Amino acid sequence: MDMAAQPILAVDGLRKSFRGLTALESVSLEVRRGEILGLMGPNGAGKSVFINVITGLYPSDGGAIRYCGRDVTALPSYVLARLGIARTYQNIRLLRRMTVLENVLVAIKDHASQPFRSLFVRNRSGGVAAAMALLEQFHLADKADRLAGTLAYGEARRLEIARALAGKPSLLFLDEPAAGMNERETEELAATIRTSHRLVEAIVIVEHDVAMMRGLSDRLVVMDSGRKIAEGNPADVLTQPNVVEAYLGTDGADD
Repeated sequence: MDMAAQPILAVDGLRKSFRGLTALESVSLEVRRGEILGLMGPNGAGKSVFINVITGLYPSDGGAIRYCGRDVTALPSYVLARLGIARTYQNIRLLRRMTVLENVLVAIKDHASQPFRSLFVRNRSGGVAAAMALLEQFHLADKADRLAGTLAYGEARRLEIARALAGKPSLLFLDEPAAGMNERETEELAATIRTSHRLVEAIVIVEHDVAMMRGLSDRLVVMDSGRKIAEGNPADVLTQPNVVEAYLGTDGADD
């Protein structure tokens, strides 16, 4: 099969339960090269569990995960990261007492084997140049020497995405990147994601902001109660009665 035509990620019948409670029930989907795939659903739908299983934080209870044609179902997160699957989290996870530059530098593959030594090599090495180039693209270069913990919320989100891209992944998962943002910050984030799209083969976004997802996503998948209930063009999916019903009056816990 031509690699260009092969989906970068193929998930078949993925299952996951916690103490007898089903979080994912036979979820199947593909992520195509060159696309931004939106993943939506009410709280408790299983979206974040899905990402956590795909990225190796949780083991699956069944099903198969293929990345670039390779079965990666049982691989741990650090191996998946080396293979080219990167992610961000609902709660920002920066190294707050390190500088903005250092947060990106430690994620660059050439420095990963000696991360702490790399923090003190502040010369014109390829790693520092690459980190600064990322910060420039994400409008953070002027804050390179600031502690990450001093950044504004939207800046911290951009830094987290820049750090995820520092390892040159092929597939990027963004888990609710707009959570807690106001309208202006959300618009800036959308621009950041478009920039990110030029640096990876595909992006999967989990997000509740319907307007943002409609504008960014090439395709949309909707989940509810651990199942996929809709998939297709965002404009069509968002008007389907089962999707509208899933969002109306939902007041579940975080997934």
